[in-house]
Amino acid sequence: MSDMNVQQLLAQMRVMESQAKAQPMGVGGLETSTQKVDFSTALQNSIDAVNETSQHASKLAAAFEKGDPNVSMAQMMIAMEKSSVSFQAMTQVRNRLLSAYQDIMNMPV
Repeated sequence: MSDMNVQQLLAQMRVMESQAKAQPMGVGGLETSTQKVDFSTALQNSIDAVNETSQHASKLAAAFEKGDPNVSMAQMMIAMEKSSVSFQAMTQVRNRLLSAYQDIMNMPV
């Protein structure tokens, strides 16, 4: 990893740290917010984020295959792994939602 990439990563981590410190925290470290988020909106945003990650990884892979000098193999592999991990996480969430739905449907009334 080049020195420039390390510096960029450190800068991103510092920004995320400052954002985390600026947000009010409730009991047990859970974030408190007065803004209500609809579950379907949150789920849709998560799906969109996974899709964007996958599309970005695909674009980097295509650029690397074409020999684009601005795309390194490391960048492509990291993007592919991020895409894979986010897709696996979304799959696990889907499985848990289906399981919860089945449990609710099997409850006696």
